Amino acid sequence: MSAVLPISSPGGLDDAQQKSEGVWHAAWRRFKGDRVGFWSMMVVFAFIALIALAAMGLVAKNWQDEVGVPNAPPTFMGPAAPQAAGAVEQPRGPNVDLSDIDPLAPRYKEWDELAKKFQTAEVPKRETLPFGADRLGRDVLAKAIKGTEISVFVGVMAAIAATCLGTLLGALGGFFGGKVGDFLEWVYNVFESIPNILLIFAFAAVVGRGVQSVVIILALTGWTGMYRQVRAEFIKHRSREYVRAAEAIGASAGSRMFRHILPNVSHVILVRMSLLAVGFIKAEVILSYLGLGVRVDQVSWGTMLAEAQSELILGHWWQLATATLFMAVFVTAFSMMADAWRDALDPKLRGLEK
Repeated sequence: MSAVLPISSPGGLDDAQQKSEGVWHAAWRRFKGDRVGFWSMMVVFAFIALIALAAMGLVAKNWQDEVGVPNAPPTFMGPAAPQAAGAVEQPRGPNVDLSDIDPLAPRYKEWDELAKKFQTAEVPKRETLPFGADRLGRDVLAKAIKGTEISVFVGVMAAIAATCLGTLLGALGGFFGGKVGDFLEWVYNVFESIPNILLIFAFAAVVGRGVQSVVIILALTGWTGMYRQVRAEFIKHRSREYVRAAEAIGASAGSRMFRHILPNVSHVILVRMSLLAVGFIKAEVILSYLGLGVRVDQVSWGTMLAEAQSELILGHWWQLATATLFMAVFVTAFSMMADAWRDALDPKLRGLEK
């Protein structure tokens, strides 16, 4: 009795290989082919790793310590000139008795000697630091790393929260329409009728200061643009053939919304979320500058830029440059990564593949 040989499919492919790959698997394959987007994601992951290390206290733990002399320049500039390190002594006349002007003048010498005695027990302050020091002698690099933890957390978490809220409401309003859509449009118009800056200040006065408060404030005031865009996409897709086919085979409304339509509009959501993250980082800078952001015992890119304003007048530019460098690198990498994911998930580009 002869053995029965398995019948192979045309081209030598089995059934598993003939199945079309999933949306996300195909998107990941296309994303890996975009070298700029892929390496931008590596930069974003590096920032995330830096944030995790800072949160665990493994780096920038002692960012508040005064390890350098006030306004110590970056290492590549070398130490400041001696006359710029301390106050300039005013000339005194030979027959001037300062005790007639200042009754405490005779005690100054005694206090100077006492201060020198205590300074011998302190760790000597460094005259230069890799990225310089601020006006109190704190390491600017350590402040920038710790500020990255707060600023990126605020921007990304607020963007994720606003995206989830706007996507959910936009999906409900666009898919169902009717009374549900009318009610959500009324809520949207109420938020849009109030100037955004006034809405932020109103929520800030109620919620208070702090990292979590800033995330809540930005999420509650930034979801409207996402809602409007997602609603329009769901209205456009709800009557298309693939959605009607899913309904014909018994798919529920939730399945049609989030398993069929949502993957086809995810590229729009990702682009909008990247814009929200960038905008929320800038909003955190404004709130912290105005005293409505993080607490005074915390540091962020916003507080660093606020401090750098007074330092820049004196020619001490390194805190401004460091905060700007960290912010520019992260924002650029995050935006390019989001653009690459948009292209990978775009159904129009998927249709061009052979």
